[in-house]
Amino acid sequence: MRALVTGATGFIGSYLTARLLDAGAAVAVLTRATANPWRIVHLLPRVTRITGDLRDLEAVEDEIFDFVPDVMFHLAWHGVEGAQRNDSTQIAANLEGTVELAWLAARIGCPTWVGVGSQAEYGPLNRLIAEDAPTEPTTAYGAAKLYAGRAAAEVAAEAGLRFAWLRVFSTYGPKDNPDWMLPYLIRTLARGETPALTGCEQKWDYLYVADAADAIYRVAETPAAAGVMNLGYGVAYPLREVVERVRDLVNPSLALQFGAVPYRPDQVMHLQADITKLTRATGWQPVTALDEGLRRTVAWYRSAEAQKT
Repeated sequence: MRALVTGATGFIGSYLTARLLDAGAAVAVLTRATANPWRIVHLLPRVTRITGDLRDLEAVEDEIFDFVPDVMFHLAWHGVEGAQRNDSTQIAANLEGTVELAWLAARIGCPTWVGVGSQAEYGPLNRLIAEDAPTEPTTAYGAAKLYAGRAAAEVAAEAGLRFAWLRVFSTYGPKDNPDWMLPYLIRTLARGETPALTGCEQKWDYLYVADAADAIYRVAETPAAAGVMNLGYGVAYPLREVVERVRDLVNPSLALQFGAVPYRPDQVMHLQADITKLTRATGWQPVTALDEGLRRTVAWYRSAEAQKT
């Protein structure tokens, strides 16, 4: 496989890049000049780095053509931070680049295009979600993902590309955004402080990030895998139990402050992916149990916090 990866410096993208290299693939990563490659700095000697922007693909088209990818993985996205989820620039910043990347695949003869979407495309359905569920996003981020996936699918159909769009539910693991819930929880507890939490009555689908990367790789490797597919663990755990497991891994004596933070008006209370389509198409199954994934994650963040002191 010769793979081009956008978003390789991001959380899932960094693990996908490692998974591809472990499988013996030749990998090129398209990164902005301002991107911080800390997650993949150890991988950079093994990849072809193309410096450019999705909003100006013409400037790097020759470099991508010379690399001759047979798969494009699109994970780059502007505005993934929580504060940017309703940013008015979500669609403008992401839709054009997604569509242009699909057209670029067609122009250079790259037959397979795999994009990463989000469960936010569905909106707060609060139940087990299959791919035929209604799509009613309540955030600009979810709407932008939905429109970008649909537009890329139209390009792929017109150009004769194999198209796959993986709607990712919740992933976790080492090197995640430090402000997301689990990293925040671990870092706060590691400092001996009490984290402020909602009532944590939600039921949540958590997938270890290396398993997510393996699923994306398997889709590219499987000619029959195409269309929209959900990517999650497939099980919804009571969030309060997850929080308590993390606390016990850090220090069982530490206090938790459930209910200190109110739920958002659009709070999802039950997030769970039906992954039947993905598993039937590829044979993929998550292999990292929640306890093991949490253990690895806690160990990584505790080490990172210790290095700051």
